Amino acid sequence: MCDTAGPCGECGEGPVRRRRGPVCSQPRPCVKCGDGPAAVVIRIGDAFCRACFREYFVHKFRAMLGKNRVIFPGEKVLLALSGGMASSAMLRQVQEGLSRETAKRLRFVPGVIYIDEGAVCGQSLVQREQTLTRMEALLQETGFPYYLASLEQALELPGSILHRGPGGDSEPSSSYKSAVEGFIQQRRKEEASGDGDTSTAGLSTQDGPTGDSHACLPAAARTEELQQLFDSAETLTAKEELLQMLRSHLLLHTARTQGYTKVMTGESCTRVAIKLLTNLALGRGAFLAMDTGFVDTRHGDVTVVRPMRDYMAKEIAFYNHFFGVPTVITPPLQAKRREKTSIHRLMENFLLRLQVDFPSTISTVYRTGEKLSVAPAEANSEQQRCLLCLCALDIAGEEELALEPTLVKETGNGAESRAAFIPLLCYSCRLTFKEMGPPATLPSYVRTEAERRNCRALMKEQIQEFLLEDDDEEEPGGS
Repeated sequence: MCDTAGPCGECGEGPVRRRRGPVCSQPRPCVKCGDGPAAVVIRIGDAFCRACFREYFVHKFRAMLGKNRVIFPGEKVLLALSGGMASSAMLRQVQEGLSRETAKRLRFVPGVIYIDEGAVCGQSLVQREQTLTRMEALLQETGFPYYLASLEQALELPGSILHRGPGGDSEPSSSYKSAVEGFIQQRRKEEASGDGDTSTAGLSTQDGPTGDSHACLPAAARTEELQQLFDSAETLTAKEELLQMLRSHLLLHTARTQGYTKVMTGESCTRVAIKLLTNLALGRGAFLAMDTGFVDTRHGDVTVVRPMRDYMAKEIAFYNHFFGVPTVITPPLQAKRREKTSIHRLMENFLLRLQVDFPSTISTVYRTGEKLSVAPAEANSEQQRCLLCLCALDIAGEEELALEPTLVKETGNGAESRAAFIPLLCYSCRLTFKEMGPPATLPSYVRTEAERRNCRALMKEQIQEFLLEDDDEEEPGGS
């Protein structure tokens, strides 16, 4: 990666080599203003000075939101902050967008949530408290309402979190226009009444499950229960999928209880490309459009939005470095045996190493994902949705019978309880379920919802059998 200098072949000081050639001593000019020297080279031919790079970065974020038009003026949007580079840059973009002049200001109402995952990432109690203290100080500076949560709270979620809420269909452009007009009229009324500036940039609120970082940490019994759940998983791949499931369920629950209709996550272009190939390997090909697209409407009443998916990890790293964006990095899930890593990390290492010698690798994978259809599979009832990922079931009938012998490991009652979950899961979640611990270790809200769906399916079968018997009895008399 070339910083403050162009490819060495441009000044005739040696042959052109990718990445590893000698650095040119003559700085390149900015391709946009042409005045100052370039501070960063994003791609060949795209060299920017700091001021132009910042303008380019901000414009890309606003263009992504403006092009898709899924966030309405005045709508409550929950920003999912992990403390990493991408989500921290996303938070900074929202901060600056709300503080701009009226003509260019973002017009939604933001809130921020941070989920502490230290219990399953090898952090001690002291380390978790320190991380929460740093994160709370960062969130207080934003002036946005914020929520501090821990992953243990996902074990206490209600069963309704696995139900699809009302709505979720794509909004027509006319609805967006009417929302904008209504927002403008409301602002004019407020200005006329003397309440001119209603920007949330000046707020300084603390809204969340706790007001103290120490109190945010749950009881030791909950932490032990969560660690037991992850320890029972046989592979790191299953643990990664389990962590993603609990995280998404907790985000959805917070959004619903606090009145947010959109959730912003910070997946970059690099992360989206890695996720696309990873999900293919995990058997989630049917859901790639929802898992990696700009909009994910599987939950109905809450829509997940990925506004950072056009940014390469390199762009985000330079932006955070140049403009002092603070980050709070937490360790990832730890593998007990180093030689057995997860599919997620194998795919990440493969793509990043390939990117070194072939710089268009990640962008090519990303553009391929852009061509996928965004139309999800139809699911007319909760019985037709996966119990864990909430996507439409993509396997049924004879395929279920073929998979069951490979998924059921226990004997006796254990086999029966595990087999009861299989018809409720999509193909990918069944493969993950195979590597998870016994069903008794699953969160209570998952077990309760599984029992409810199985009882409902059994009742439906009994009603159908009863109706068929009545039809058979009436046929002889009718003839």
